[in-house]
Amino acid sequence: MDAREEILGRLRRVPAPTLEPRPQLPPLPELALSREALLERLMDELTKLEAVPHRVASMGEAKEKLGEILTGEGITKVIISTDEVVSAFDLIAWGKERGISVYLPSHFPDREAFKRAVFEEVEAGITGADFAVAESGTLGIIHDRHQPRLISLAPLVHIALLPTSRVVPVYESAISAVFKRGKEIPSQFTFITGPSMTADIKATPFKGMHGPRRLYVIIYDAQEGEK
Repeated sequence: MDAREEILGRLRRVPAPTLEPRPQLPPLPELALSREALLERLMDELTKLEAVPHRVASMGEAKEKLGEILTGEGITKVIISTDEVVSAFDLIAWGKERGISVYLPSHFPDREAFKRAVFEEVEAGITGADFAVAESGTLGIIHDRHQPRLISLAPLVHIALLPTSRVVPVYESAISAVFKRGKEIPSQFTFITGPSMTADIKATPFKGMHGPRRLYVIIYDAQEGEK
């Protein structure tokens, strides 16, 4: 015990290091961008990531673009989240008009049936996005019972519906908004930056190894009262 106390005493007597104050960083340039400039930056970054962005003027045009994407991909079975963005589109009725089978997570009797569907049966997952970060082209999705993670991660095609009001300049903007929710802080918050990619094999980047091979983002202007 004497040796132990001696060592601890020496450690306590060592003066604490003096840390230099952190330098004042200049403001991030993205914070000064106008709304239209932010949207242009987001579109550019998404394109660089090999995602496919589409900018439309309204929810009606967003539905038309969604139909074009599904037709172009030959997709007839999709699963959708029930977040407030997707719910506003009433895609189940829309799908019936177009001959597209639209499933909700609640359509499956249990978790295992849901997992089989998203991995083996449906051809695309359609979700809303809670945030889109202009500086990097990253989508931010808060997951809860309305927004299961597998809808955006398991099908080979992920289509995100994004109101322009949800575009933020930088990561910090999204993180700050999430943590201001107090007791409603989510247990899961996914950042999606382009289609899935891995470099596990010979350090060679390969897209589509784990998760969606293609990511479409439909960016639209929501009218008053819409999300």
